[in-house]
Amino acid sequence: MAFYKSSWFKYLKNFIIGAGAAVVMVGALFKIQSWEGGSEMLTAGLLTEAFLFLLLGVLPPEKDYYWEKLYPGLEKYNSNIAPITDGGSATPGLNGEVVEHQLGGMLSELQGMSKSLGSLKALQEVDFSGTSDQVKSMSNFYTSMNEAMSNLSDSLEDTKAYKDQLSALNKNLGSLNSVYGNVLTAMSNISNK
Repeated sequence: MAFYKSSWFKYLKNFIIGAGAAVVMVGALFKIQSWEGGSEMLTAGLLTEAFLFLLLGVLPPEKDYYWEKLYPGLEKYNSNIAPITDGGSATPGLNGEVVEHQLGGMLSELQGMSKSLGSLKALQEVDFSGTSDQVKSMSNFYTSMNEAMSNLSDSLEDTKAYKDQLSALNKNLGSLNSVYGNVLTAMSNISNK
C-alpha cells in the first residue's frame, strides 16, 4: 500500500491543511488590523497553502465510485432504478417513495433487533452460578419424593392385606358367635329340662 493511502498520512495531510488555513486567517486578521507580524504570518500561511495545493496536485485522487452507472437514474429522485445485471436485462426499478418506505421498514426491524439484543444482554448479566446447586437440590428432592411414593405404595399394599385379614377375622368372629349362640341355646335347653 502506498504511503499516501495510509491513515497516518491522511491525518497528517488534514492537520497541515487545517493549520495552514488557521495561519492564513490569523495573518489576514493581523494584516487587516495593521498589527505587527501580520505580513510574516500571512506569508507563512500562504506558503503553507501553496505547498499543500502542490502536494494535492501531485498525489493521485481518491477513487470515485460512479453508482449511477450501475443504477441508471440514481441521481434523479423519482426515477425508476434498475440495476444492470450480467444478462443485460434489468429488473423493475424502484422510485424514491418505495425506497423510503423500505428504509423505514428496515429501521423498524433494526429497532426490534436492538430491543432483542438488549434482552439478550440482560440475560447475559443474570447470575447462573448457583444453578447447578439448585438442580442438584431438585434432583435430591425428586429422589426423596420417589422413595416416599414407593413407601406409600408398600403401605397401601400392607393396608389392603390388613383389611383382608380384618374381613377374615370378622367372618371367623361371626362363625364363633353363631357357635356360641348355639352352645348357649343348647345349655339353656338342657337346664330347662
